[in-house]
Amino acid sequence: MKKLSIIVIVIIVTALTAWQNRLNILLFAAPKLAALTSNIEPNKPVVWPQGPASAEQTPAERPPNIILILTDDMGFNDISLYNGGAADGSLQTPNIDQLAQQGVRFNNGYAANAVCASSRASLMTGRYSTRFGLEYTPFYRTGVLISSWMAELSPTTPPPLVDMDVADTLPGIDFLGMPNEEITIGEVLQQQDYYTAHIGKWHLGSNGDMRPEQQGFNDSLYMKGVFYLPPDHPDVVNAKIEGDPIDSMVWTVGSYEVQWNGGPPFEPKGYLTDYFTDAAVDVIEANRNRPFFLYLAHWGPHNPVQASREDYDALAHIKDHRLRTYAAMLRSLDRSVEKIEASLKENGLSDNTLIIFTSDNGGAGYLGLPDLNKPYRGWKLSHFEGGTHVPYMAKWPAQIEAGQTSNEAIHHIDLFHTIAAAAGASVPTDRKLDGVNLLPFITGEQTGAPHKTLFWHNGHQQTVWHEGWKMIRAEQPDKPGTKPIVFLFDLNNDPTEQNNLLTQQPEKAAELTALLDAHHAEQAAPLWQSAIEIPQLIDKTSNADYEDGDVYLYWPN
Repeated sequence: MKKLSIIVIVIIVTALTAWQNRLNILLFAAPKLAALTSNIEPNKPVVWPQGPASAEQTPAERPPNIILILTDDMGFNDISLYNGGAADGSLQTPNIDQLAQQGVRFNNGYAANAVCASSRASLMTGRYSTRFGLEYTPFYRTGVLISSWMAELSPTTPPPLVDMDVADTLPGIDFLGMPNEEITIGEVLQQQDYYTAHIGKWHLGSNGDMRPEQQGFNDSLYMKGVFYLPPDHPDVVNAKIEGDPIDSMVWTVGSYEVQWNGGPPFEPKGYLTDYFTDAAVDVIEANRNRPFFLYLAHWGPHNPVQASREDYDALAHIKDHRLRTYAAMLRSLDRSVEKIEASLKENGLSDNTLIIFTSDNGGAGYLGLPDLNKPYRGWKLSHFEGGTHVPYMAKWPAQIEAGQTSNEAIHHIDLFHTIAAAAGASVPTDRKLDGVNLLPFITGEQTGAPHKTLFWHNGHQQTVWHEGWKMIRAEQPDKPGTKPIVFLFDLNNDPTEQNNLLTQQPEKAAELTALLDAHHAEQAAPLWQSAIEIPQLIDKTSNADYEDGDVYLYWPN
């Protein structure tokens, strides 16, 4: 009996110890279990279909080639074009800068949302993604679980709010995405006899008819994992962010894999940004004799913060390890643009190729790097300017005069219409579209502002921009029974959102509230429910200590 009692006590103590350390056990065990059960094949070459051996028309005579380069979580201060130097102020991005210098630089370019998937859905369709219910970003259930356990084991103020009952009802991340009934810019261009290629991140569903191959792309080199290189690879430098649930999730579920047209997953070759860039060059060379649309959706500089050792070593003057690693990621993105431009020149395509460069949203506060979105307040996941005000530029020597600057507000929803117009394609007329063709404004054929009003919508966090005035409103779920928090800014005179004019401008507040309410009433119900609400400090990085009076908003997802 005594022996049995001892055994029971040992089991209970072991179980309690395991439960108290469940987060560490999960973070340790999950990657190892994934490695043991992995079906990822070794690298294999991707052979892009070859276009015509010879061209029926010269590059100048046929419709333009179009390259859309989308970075992930790139802050406004992450390229030297806007603030003279990225990272610690010393990093130059000359090739990205040159795109704008040889074309048009947009100083007030906005992402469609402050988070990945909904921004990409709007960009692909020319519609606010909430018109078809894509309101929240597909998220790993593991991430929700990690956030829940972190909140229990290490309570913070303000607290993350997690509903595991909702999380348990959600399908896997592969089944969450954009309905196939939506018409993408790839589908529009296919109707115009363009060859269309997707490389990199998709994040709009990876199951069945939500995949890029069923959403307008002839071929897709699809980013299936999240690592730039395996964490133990000799050529990678890692910079983990301890204690952050989003970063912990990425490292926990991470893998190093891609897919070709939905086939078996396999390892990329080398550092992911360079691998995608080399694939983009292959697309250009294979299709030099016909019009093509290349959607290069880079993962960088999204976390995990991983750089190639070569890029890291080139920035030895930056002493902070995480900042140096992040800056090295930006360096690889600038090199990507250089290689693409070189390939276009070598193939005689530079003059009649439209290149557009932008980011899906602003820099992330959870990286712990304070100047990513300088001079703007806020971060990815919030509708302050830091979350939505992004790098945005275009180059098309045959049509866009070099050295132009636009200070008008433009939006990702405009890319659909602009690209379609450049290709001479018609846009759908059976649904409401929200963007405009920017080309007449760039060439001077049309004057004035492309937009009078713009919207952002993510659950209860809702925002309207109207003629330079901006209103953000969001519920305060950590304070049940309280009214939503509302900010009103005059961006024409206060572009960095320092002064909340809500009480001083009641008539303007009423006008913007009416616009926001009317827009909200037009949107479809979300395709799936929100399972988590994560607080975002506006004026500090997310991993800084909260102090009384700090401004924060909740990101519902």
